[in-house]
Amino acid sequence: MKKIFKVFAIIVSCIFVITSVTAAAGCGFLNGFIPPSSNQEDLPPNKDDELNGDNDNNNENDSDGDDNNDDDNVGGGDGEGDNDGNQNKPPFTPHESAAGIANRLTKENEKIVNFSQGASPDFIWADGYSNGNMFNCTWRKSSATVKDGVMSMSVSKEGNGYAGAEYRSKNKYSYGFYSVCMKPAKCSGVVSSFFTYTNKPVWDEIDIEFLGKDTSIVQFNFYTNGKGDSEFIFNLGFDASLDFHEYAFDWSANGIVWYVDGVAVFRATATSQKALPSHSMQIMMNVWNGIGVDDWLGSLNNAALPAKAQYKWFAYAPSSN
Repeated sequence: MKKIFKVFAIIVSCIFVITSVTAAAGCGFLNGFIPPSSNQEDLPPNKDDELNGDNDNNNENDSDGDDNNDDDNVGGGDGEGDNDGNQNKPPFTPHESAAGIANRLTKENEKIVNFSQGASPDFIWADGYSNGNMFNCTWRKSSATVKDGVMSMSVSKEGNGYAGAEYRSKNKYSYGFYSVCMKPAKCSGVVSSFFTYTNKPVWDEIDIEFLGKDTSIVQFNFYTNGKGDSEFIFNLGFDASLDFHEYAFDWSANGIVWYVDGVAVFRATATSQKALPSHSMQIMMNVWNGIGVDDWLGSLNNAALPAKAQYKWFAYAPSSN
């Protein structure tokens, strides 16, 4: 009888460990493959001062001292998994620019906001103003909720106009690894994003953007001193709006590498015509509808509103370089 009890206890312990590991992963890990814009804002002066301020972290947010370039090998380190069928093979093909770059997943201690623990006092929701230009919504804190470990942000009708949502850090962050576990809104005319941004002293920005007209693609982009035109469209091979996945970029003085579920998929480097962003930036995410940019976003599908994007967590690991 004692032997039976011991065997039963071991089985229960194993089940608990497996459940804990998969729950901790929680983003892209259970999807059958490797575990895994322009957002220019002419903010009103009072908002700009409040949100940008002089808080410049400059790599002071490292809670564990890890070197974010100490890449983790995922799925056997070759991106092809263990070879029993396509179990660990991603449904996408990385761009040739990412060849030879190691896989990199977010570590638990790199997460700076985990919505299973609620919202963060270091981040705020934009409220009561509009960016204007191509942004055809008013930012509303009421358009965002945190429930059951997920932050939801929506675009919805508001009187004769629209309400959108934006969440941003109070502080600024420099070179490092930035990642998010998210599920974008599926609605033509709507953008769901995760990005870094500053307009002081110049406009620098690095983007991960989803266009709701086709959530099987993701758009990577960056701006340096206000100059963009660096978009790269990546085919995911899956509908990003159906499940949570991990999306990330590793920003250094030498380049920007974007990742999907831990796999490096595209790398941008400086050219003689264009430098890379170099100024510390806020971490931001927003959901908004456009105006005058139907050729980019598609016309707004009012019948699909409210359009909701969801976020489980996001992370930052400063570079040691």
